[in-house]
Amino acid sequence: MATSTPADTTATPLPRTAVMVAITAATLGIIYGYDQSNIGGAQLYFQQDLGMSTAAVETVTAAIVIGEIIGALSGGWVANTIGRKKSMILVAAGYIVFCLLSAAAWSPESLWIARVLLGYTIGVSLVAVPVFVAESVPARIRGATLVMYQVSTVIGIIIGFLVAALLADVNNQYNWRLMLGIAAVPAVILLPFLLRLPETARWFMLKGRRDEAQASLRITDPDADIEAELDEMAAGINEEAGGAIAEMLRRPYLRATFFVIGLGFFIQITGINATVTYGPKIFGAMGIESDQQKLLLNVGTQLIALVAVLISMRTVDRWGRRPILLTGIAIMIFAQVLMIITFATVENDVYASWQKVLGFVGIALINVGFVFGFGALVWVYSSEAFPSRLRAYGSSAMLTADLVANWIIASFFLTAMERVGGAASFGFFAVMAVLAWVFVFKLAPETKGRELEEIRHYWENGGSWTAPQVGAGKESA
Repeated sequence: MATSTPADTTATPLPRTAVMVAITAATLGIIYGYDQSNIGGAQLYFQQDLGMSTAAVETVTAAIVIGEIIGALSGGWVANTIGRKKSMILVAAGYIVFCLLSAAAWSPESLWIARVLLGYTIGVSLVAVPVFVAESVPARIRGATLVMYQVSTVIGIIIGFLVAALLADVNNQYNWRLMLGIAAVPAVILLPFLLRLPETARWFMLKGRRDEAQASLRITDPDADIEAELDEMAAGINEEAGGAIAEMLRRPYLRATFFVIGLGFFIQITGINATVTYGPKIFGAMGIESDQQKLLLNVGTQLIALVAVLISMRTVDRWGRRPILLTGIAIMIFAQVLMIITFATVENDVYASWQKVLGFVGIALINVGFVFGFGALVWVYSSEAFPSRLRAYGSSAMLTADLVANWIIASFFLTAMERVGGAASFGFFAVMAVLAWVFVFKLAPETKGRELEEIRHYWENGGSWTAPQVGAGKESA
């Protein structure tokens, strides 16, 4: 902990390593977001170039999620075994190799393999990046740096659609390869910076290397009380060592486990990644013929979403968790109703003049509702629901549920659009969003302003802020 007073804290310049870590996190967030969106543009062209069916496009698109699940499940082990810094280097190198391999794909099978491997890299990064940031920067900027990673992901999505729009008029045999390969460029630039960063003090403590932890902490947070920080890390590591997955599957934490897994599943099953990954095809189904227009419309929806996430950042500590999450989901429900109306009238020329506008508003509001609610708060709940010894397991459980739902959407959304139509497809998302709203309303606690220990007791008390009194059951009987 810094020994300076609050007045001094604002005046104390940040260590150079903290700035580099923040830039690193932002860059990786941009790459991650870019990949989420550029596949939506690339699939407009590799489907024709490689002679793929709609089902094959879904399989290739979903391949990255398969890799993400494997990477997310093993990411904690990788980061603990080889270290946070080496994990980040592995992530950057993986981005370079597998983005280029995707761009050089010569068949649907080779593209599928490249996407699975890229997905594994992304899955590891989803675990390693927040850990690396949290352990490498001073506490006074830790939250802002993690939020910047989320914001930069949205910026990456915007860049991905913009690049795809700029390359839309290039020969179809090459434009999708450029779209997929460009993601390697920022990773190439980033790699030398990663090599210069120190390993985190906490990982050294995890391995019992206190002297090296001292040296690392002097670089990353020179204003800290070094010995006090290291003692605090040691105590935390000892507590975490007692955690076990089996403990999450029985009382008192079974309710918390059900909550975080359910919340993780609802994040994706309500349709957010369908609008990002398949956004251009959705606009095509609404009657937009120009590929460039399809992609630029997606840029517009993401710019609106970026504004929403910035607003959410400013209101989360004023409104509280529940109001923001419930409001975000309610916006998604309204937006999905707009999409149902859009596709229900898509064949009627009388409505053509305003139907596309309605569809654009619907897609934009789905993204606004998501980043305002789910996107801003879901990982907050996973970190607050468990004691420190189980916190990593809780985050992994939520992430796995999220990715499984993501795989379902990526694998079947286009087929559903073709077979049952857009109105029924978004009707399914609307039903899932209503269930998500009820789920949150019934189970999500308001944790604004409460200490982690107090929140832990909420779950231990069976979903109540007040502990049951001993003997109360006998007296009521």
